[in-house]
Amino acid sequence: MSSESLETAKVRYRNGKVAFENGKYRQAVEELKKACALLERNSRLGGEVQIWLATAFEAAGENQQAIDLCEQLKRHPYPETSKEAKRLQYILKAPKLERPKEWMTEIPDLATLSDESKIRLAASPKKSLAKEIEEMEFIDLSQVNTQDNRFIWLALLAIAVTLSSLIWLSF
Repeated sequence: MSSESLETAKVRYRNGKVAFENGKYRQAVEELKKACALLERNSRLGGEVQIWLATAFEAAGENQQAIDLCEQLKRHPYPETSKEAKRLQYILKAPKLERPKEWMTEIPDLATLSDESKIRLAASPKKSLAKEIEEMEFIDLSQVNTQDNRFIWLALLAIAVTLSSLIWLSF
């Protein structure tokens, strides 16, 4: 493998990871596939890229391809890759648990809003903040008890005794 193709593979790998981390799973799959094609599958880097590819497959909804790739990677010559493939396959094959509807929060699709609604929606938090500031209860400082507390003097005395005993013991 030439150093040029290795650098290209590393760039594809990096691009695939960035796409994955940004939620662009299809793009991540494409970039990682291209990186795999440029690398030796049995190399350490090749195994690492394939693990990421399996994860991207699953995120893109191609669960069976992810499981199949993990099955191949379980026989990878690098023990770290093999171990990670086994762990990933175990997770991918785990049964999907049903969540009760009351546990879910539905996020509305804001793309269907008109431009006027978006402007009103964006401006409304400022109004509520101003209203909240108006309604805040302020404390009258003339009513606050500011007389000395005996605890402060006791704490200062304890600190002074401690410091003086430390100084006395250091000699």
